[in-house]
Amino acid sequence: MTADTLTPSTGAKFADPEVTATGERRARVPYVALRTLWINTGTLCNLACANCYIESSPRNDALVYMSAAEVARYLDEFDQLGTGHEIGFTGGEPFMNPEFLRMLEDALTRGYRVLVLTNAMKPMLRRRQDLAALRRRHGDRLVIRVSVDHHTRSLHEEERGPGSWEPMIEGLSWLASETFALDAAGRTRWGEDEAGLRAGYARLFAKLGVPIDAHDPAALVLFPEMDEKVEVPEITAACWGKLGLDPREVMCASSRMVVKRKGHARPGVVACTLIPYDEEFELGETLTETLRPVALNHPHCATFCVLGGGSCSA
Repeated sequence: MTADTLTPSTGAKFADPEVTATGERRARVPYVALRTLWINTGTLCNLACANCYIESSPRNDALVYMSAAEVARYLDEFDQLGTGHEIGFTGGEPFMNPEFLRMLEDALTRGYRVLVLTNAMKPMLRRRQDLAALRRRHGDRLVIRVSVDHHTRSLHEEERGPGSWEPMIEGLSWLASETFALDAAGRTRWGEDEAGLRAGYARLFAKLGVPIDAHDPAALVLFPEMDEKVEVPEITAACWGKLGLDPREVMCASSRMVVKRKGHARPGVVACTLIPYDEEFELGETLTETLRPVALNHPHCATFCVLGGGSCSA
């Protein structure tokens, strides 16, 4: 038995935070510095996508709306830590939260780069006047990332639902006309090669006059598909060397997400934007108490972050 081989606790995958099913030491991501703070504004959304990463829908309020006052307390702590430069807002659809514009203003006024993940549909467009005013005051520190699941209407609507294409295009085009700093997020679920996929997005953005460089991985983020029912390998401590990966570059080395669970009096902090429901990944109520290593004990850790190379941050 080597130093990286331990006694399996149950023989089941993703059952033990220290040991894999084969008895090998599970990979852990060290805490480096809290550079990005994510705020989940709530899981309610105007859409119910075919494979939403966190099951957002018009009915799912498992993560309830955060208040601007609750968010402010975490921003205060983020200020005090002094290591961060980016605030990310996700949902659900952030613009459905009635206090979202106050949160956005607060984060921008503190001087952070602020990234908002949105489907750019009616909830956003109803706030266009206030949003445009924020753009005028804070410039390119406010970045809007629009979910464009595919560069064709048919496949985008296969994921987002019938009738979801034109409202998204309307929102994306409005953002471009108002000179917002823009990113886009697509998916790789249809098995196309990346070069061809990016070329398709480039044609779409050129046709719309949207200034997003589809060939820049930071401007067009292509997310790997995640399905917990699909068999995926566990990541062992030995995998870093075998894969040539630096664990300090994995998302949870430098980011955390604040959520508020339904029925809970206070928000909590989870390790990852993609695993908001698993209590093993809820690390504490304050940012400071969560600044510790994270065991990669979930299928998404392998599929998205390690083998998929994904990251929600810029």
